[in-house]
Amino acid sequence: MLATARIVESITTAIVERRLAPGTKLAEQKLADIFGVSRTLVRQALNQLSRDRLVTLAPARGAFVATPSVEEARQVFEVRSMIESELARQLAARITDAQLRELRQHLAEERAAVARTDVPGRTRLLADFHVVLARMLGNQVLAELLEDLLSRSSLISLMYQSSHSAEASFQEHEAVVEALARRDGRAAARLMQAHLHSVERNLQLDPAVPDLASILQPEVTR
Repeated sequence: MLATARIVESITTAIVERRLAPGTKLAEQKLADIFGVSRTLVRQALNQLSRDRLVTLAPARGAFVATPSVEEARQVFEVRSMIESELARQLAARITDAQLRELRQHLAEERAAVARTDVPGRTRLLADFHVVLARMLGNQVLAELLEDLLSRSSLISLMYQSSHSAEASFQEHEAVVEALARRDGRAAARLMQAHLHSVERNLQLDPAVPDLASILQPEVTR
């Protein structure tokens, strides 16, 4: 993988898994040292992340993980609710038995990650559930759009999700899948909308700022 893409992927993954909090400073030299690359490559990566709205570039201050406003948070979840409730409704009409088996396997992995308090694992799985649904609908553009929205959603969430919230999300995913299994589009849409409203209500916007090297180093060495 090219160095710039590697840096972008590592920082994006850390954001999605809520290991990098909004407002965290991304010092060019420190990132260059962590990844063993030049500051020029780091700058290219930060510019790309800025275009993706995951990083804010402040003149004379440097780069920071973006800190969306409460209003932006509300708008992100409003868009997700509109898109994903319709996604669930349409998928209910065409989902196959094989896709249901895949979803139930995904739920089993979610359940296991929640039970063992695997915070990065459960966060990734709970987010991926939504992208899996979009891919099952056969719409790659929609899947990519949801990946972007999920990254932005993570920015306005805690660096970690409480066990209670994770368990609630998992149970809500189970309810959506059962509605899909019944081919009940109205119920699937309603349950998806209720799930996203529940996630939005649990948002907390006061994360701690962690040590950058300890967060990103595992991504570099995997």
